[in-house]
Amino acid sequence: MINRTVLVGRLTRDPDLRYTNSGAAVATFTVAVNRQFTNSQGEREADFINCVIWRKAAENFSNFTHKGSLIGVDGRIQTRSYENSQNQRVYVTEVVVENFSLLESRSQSEQRQQQENNSGLHSSAPQSSSANTNPFDAGQGNNNSSSSQSNSNGPASSASTNPNDPFANNGEQIDISDDDLPF
Repeated sequence: MINRTVLVGRLTRDPDLRYTNSGAAVATFTVAVNRQFTNSQGEREADFINCVIWRKAAENFSNFTHKGSLIGVDGRIQTRSYENSQNQRVYVTEVVVENFSLLESRSQSEQRQQQENNSGLHSSAPQSSSANTNPFDAGQGNNNSSSSQSNSNGPASSASTNPNDPFANNGEQIDISDDDLPF
C-alpha cells in the first residue's frame, strides 16, 4: 500500500508546540496550499491542510518557522477519531509529517514579515519586493517597481545602471568574436 503526501505552502499561523505526558514534543500547524486553477471569478483558491509533526523535528520546526513561512512537507495521511465532551465521535484527517524543508531564506522570511507588519497585510501570498537576489534581473521584468521605470527609455536604460549586468548597453549590439565563445 502507498500513503505518501508532499505539500508546498505557507503556514497559516505559528506552529503550536506541546509536550505529551511522557515528554514527547508534538507540533500542530496548518498549511495553505494554492490550487492549480482559478475559480469563476478568476481568484485562486487554497486548501488548508492540518499537519502534525513529532519529537525533535517538531521542536526544530517550531523554532525555525512562523506564520507565513514557505515550507515543504513530506509525510502520510492519517485518520483518527475521539469522543468530544458531548459524547460525539469526531473524525480527524491530518498529515503526519516525517520530513520538512524551509523553502525561503531567513532574510526573505524576515523581509516579508517586516513588509506585512509595516503595511498591515496579513495575506499568505508572497509579496513582491525591489530587493532582487539575482543581479542580472535588477530593474528588468519588475513592472511593480516605479523607481526602475522613472525615465522614458524603459527597462533598457534602468538596466544600464546595473554594473553587474553584462548585457546592459542600452539595447545596442554586442560584439562577440569567435574567441569569446566557449565552443
